[in-house]
Amino acid sequence: MIVLTQMPDRASALALARSLVEARLAACVSVGAPVESLYHWRGKIETAQEIPVAVKTHPARYAEVEAAIRARHPYELPVLADAPFGPWLRPGRAGVPRGGGQCPSDGRAGTGQ
Repeated sequence: MIVLTQMPDRASALALARSLVEARLAACVSVGAPVESLYHWRGKIETAQEIPVAVKTHPARYAEVEAAIRARHPYELPVLADAPFGPWLRPGRAGVPRGGGQCPSDGRAGTGQ
């Protein structure tokens, strides 16, 4: 499954990513490029630059991942969104997108291009 959250800056995003991987709560954590977020907060529309974080983990570890993120997150109300991997993401299963298998050079999921 993938768990998504946003952090206020790159340093906190990388610290979160490292802590989750070191604790073996995540197989991989991707830290994205800054995005501009718009949201309602205390009766006003606010904007902020945030860093998206995608945590890849097993569904059985979700509660531990959520607790670890909440313990380290600087926001008063951090948003966490989770989504299971569909069968199309598992190599060797029917419905795998064309070219979506393993890269022979490094074993990572490929694009087929």
